[in-house]
Amino acid sequence: MSNIHDKAHGLEKAISESEEFQKLKSAFETVMKNPETKQMFDEFRDTQIRLQEKQMQGLEITEEEIETARKVVELVQRNQDISTLMEEEQKVNQLINDISRIITSPLEGLYGNSNNVN
Repeated sequence: MSNIHDKAHGLEKAISESEEFQKLKSAFETVMKNPETKQMFDEFRDTQIRLQEKQMQGLEITEEEIETARKVVELVQRNQDISTLMEEEQKVNQLINDISRIITSPLEGLYGNSNNVN
């Protein structure tokens, strides 16, 4: 079992050293260096988390909350540093989704072929 864990740690290192992650890290550092941009980004993240928590709890999101979230999104999209950060985050998320698909393919193969087992 430790061999699999060693490979997982190797994958973690490869992700950390990847071009995608390094660009994300640089974009994040750029946002965090500017107090105004950092505050805007923090407000954006807080708004996202609040709305996600309400959804997970099955609570209704009000029109006022939707409008506030829309304004926050419009504001951060106008900030080039935050837009760049969001683009780089999306690329890393895509990389991780691709990796997840690859490492779960044995399960998909097993369960996907379950109809063929007699």
